[in-house]
Amino acid sequence: MEGSVLARIAAIVFVAIAITAALVEMGRDEEGQAVPPAAPLLPETDPLRAEQRRCQELGEAAASDPDCFAVWAETRDRFLGRDRTGGE
Repeated sequence: MEGSVLARIAAIVFVAIAITAALVEMGRDEEGQAVPPAAPLLPETDPLRAEQRRCQELGEAAASDPDCFAVWAETRDRFLGRDRTGGE
């Protein structure tokens, strides 16, 4: 191999290592510890979340469960920011 090809390969490897080191460093806080994941958006005591889990555990049977339809409608409305008291 030519010297210029080896120099290019070495430069690419060096840049890849530098980028990896920068990404690892950005994922740490001031004390050098890994940053913990963000807190969940909804509390674990949310009754809608418990019903979503129940419907998930039902599997295909959830498609014919009227309670699951109501859960999915409430989930959709929360996601879209709609107020369910206004109509439907």
